[in-house]
Amino acid sequence: MNPAESLVDRCARRFAQMLNGIASLARIVAPPLLRIALALPFLRSGLTRWDGFLSLSAGTVYLFENQFKLHVLGAVIALPAPDVLAFVVGVAEIVLPVLLLAGLATRLAALALLLMTCVIQLVFPDGWANFHLYWLSLAVAILALGPGGLSLDRLIALQRRKGAARGLA
Repeated sequence: MNPAESLVDRCARRFAQMLNGIASLARIVAPPLLRIALALPFLRSGLTRWDGFLSLSAGTVYLFENQFKLHVLGAVIALPAPDVLAFVVGVAEIVLPVLLLAGLATRLAALALLLMTCVIQLVFPDGWANFHLYWLSLAVAILALGPGGLSLDRLIALQRRKGAARGLA
C-alpha cells in the first residue's frame, strides 16, 4: 500500500474493483437472462395456440381469420392466408423460444422473434410501449451480445475449435 495514497483514493480504487467484479459477473449472467426474458412471453403465447399435437385451437384459427388485422399507414388489412399463418406462428412461438432457452441458433431465433415483434406491432399498434419495445430491445441485445457462455452455441463452438485443433496437430 502506498502511504501517500489517501483514504479517498483507496476507497475509490476498491469501489472500482468491486464494480469491475460485478460487471464481470453481469457479462456471464446477462445473455441467459436476456434469452429467458425474450423466450417466455412467446412460449406462453405459443402454448395457448394448440389443442393437441399440431392441432390448432379453434380460438387461434378464429383470431387469425377474423380478429387479427394489419394496421399499415391508416389502412386495416386482413392477414394473408390466415390458416397457414396461424400454424406457422404457433410453431414459431414454440420452437424459437425453446432455441433461445437452450442457447442454440440463438442469434437466428432472436432475429426471427424481432421480425415477429415487428409484425405484431402492425397487428397491435397500441402495444408499443407496454410490450413490443421491450421485446424488440431484448432481441437486439441478444443479437448484439450473442448467446453467452452458458449456451449450446458456445458448447458447439468449443467442440469445433477442439476438433480443428486436433486436425492441425
